Formats: sequence, C-alpha cells, structure tokens
Amino acid sequence: MSTPHWPKASSVELEDWGAGANTLAGAPRVSGRILSKTPDGSSECGLWCCTPGTRKVTFAADEFCHFLSGHGSYVHENGEQIPVEAGTLVFFPAGWTGISIITQTLTKAFMCR
Repeated sequence: MSTPHWPKASSVELEDWGAGANTLAGAPRVSGRILSKTPDGSSECGLWCCTPGTRKVTFAADEFCHFLSGHGSYVHENGEQIPVEAGTLVFFPAGWTGISIITQTLTKAFMCR
C-alpha cells in the first residue's frame, strides 16, 4: 500500500471542474484534483481552486480547509463572516450554508468526511 502524497502541491496540475454551482454574481470557475478518496466515497482530500465570483454554498459533509492563496470570505446564513486568505484554516460542519464571496482566485487544500 502506498501513501498518497504530492511532494510539491504548488506544481499539481488541476482539472477543470466547470462553472461554479449556484452562482449569484460573476462567473466563477472551479478546478481541483483529488489526492485520495475512500472506495465508498465517504471521505476525500485534495486541492480546490475557484476564480472570483459569489455563490450560495452548502457543505454536505464536514470539511476542513487550509487556504493556500487568494482572498475572499464566507458568510453564514446567520450573518457570521469568515474572511479567508493564505494561511487561514476553517472547519465547515456538514450542513453549513451561506455565501462564498471570492475576490481573488482562491486555492485550498481540503479534507471532507
């Protein structure tokens, strides 16, 4: 069994995942790459990137994020604002719903479960 890893995450080629879902403003496009995924799909980790725009988001599963570059914010439906930039860590519990506002292309490493 080998351990999934990327020696230089910054050089990983991302795949185009298409237009951002639930777009409210702009024309965000999403790309990413999965590093590892359990056979049943219950857990995955990898890199995610999105260009500027505003989208309604709901996290279906618990997701831990380490933002690597860019700027933006997440605004929970209760009004809580979470600014994000390189170095920000956020844990979004399953069911978290709000708005993602990306002002500079945002890249994150993530783990969903």
